[in-house]
Amino acid sequence: MDTQHLKAFLTVARSGSFTTAAQQLYLTQPAISKRIAALEELLDCRLFDRFGRSVTLTEAGKALLPRAEQILQSVADTELALANLAGEVRGPLRLATSHHIGLHHLPQILQTFTRAHPQVQLELDFIDSEQAYEALQRGDIELALVTLPDEATRAAMSGVEALPLWHDPLSLVVAPDHPLALSGASSLAQLANYPAILPAAHTYTSRRVQALFESHHLTLNTTMATNYLETIKMMASIGLGWSALPDTMLGSSDPALAILDIAGVQLSRTLGCVSRPDRTLSNAARAFLTDLQATRTSKFATGKK
Repeated sequence: MDTQHLKAFLTVARSGSFTTAAQQLYLTQPAISKRIAALEELLDCRLFDRFGRSVTLTEAGKALLPRAEQILQSVADTELALANLAGEVRGPLRLATSHHIGLHHLPQILQTFTRAHPQVQLELDFIDSEQAYEALQRGDIELALVTLPDEATRAAMSGVEALPLWHDPLSLVVAPDHPLALSGASSLAQLANYPAILPAAHTYTSRRVQALFESHHLTLNTTMATNYLETIKMMASIGLGWSALPDTMLGSSDPALAILDIAGVQLSRTLGCVSRPDRTLSNAARAFLTDLQATRTSKFATGKK
């Protein structure tokens, strides 16, 4: 069974489109169709139902999907294991990172790594943390730098190994002329009366703010949501609502925002790197992990809570 045929099958299955799959694999659409047809002929069954421009998996296609993923991952692991025997740090390194981590934590690390290992071809995707987890599960990337879920959730996540790297405190902020800043808001109940601007509800950051309000039996009033923290900062600075932003974005004094001091409220996130322990890492990925280990904050390096 040709692995290129299986790769074409997986790409079409994931994208739901022959055209999109051809673009992702840098092939023509007829070439993709030819590979799928050859695979269907070999297996003597139809793998896709075609409806106009969209395609869906048949029952046979659904049965093949996990097996195709396993075969291609096994081939990739074997190639990596053999390449690693040479001990050289070279070749492609596929990483994904959230925009915030990429902007505020990675520049120096990436600069040092690429200078030390010029034969590594870095492939870096800036995507949301939740999307990065999915890409890691699919095997599209080797490492993901993301906002980590809480310890209980991480413990329940099978097949994922997390390395906490940075403690990321959050501050509640509003525009300097916002009523909450002018009145000197000192309780969550006061915040609940005004709109919040937060990342999408499914993100780990938004969940933590939601959990905080629920623990005080309050309703969080979220009227706008975006996963770009720089955009949230801008909207909060012009008075559209309050938000919770990482201290690394605020600096020692930011005239565009006022920090609200709410008694008993301390919000923070843990940022880190996740990988698949059941999959072979390239020498490049191992070297990058070593560099990341050296950047760990003292809280995580010493095991303190």
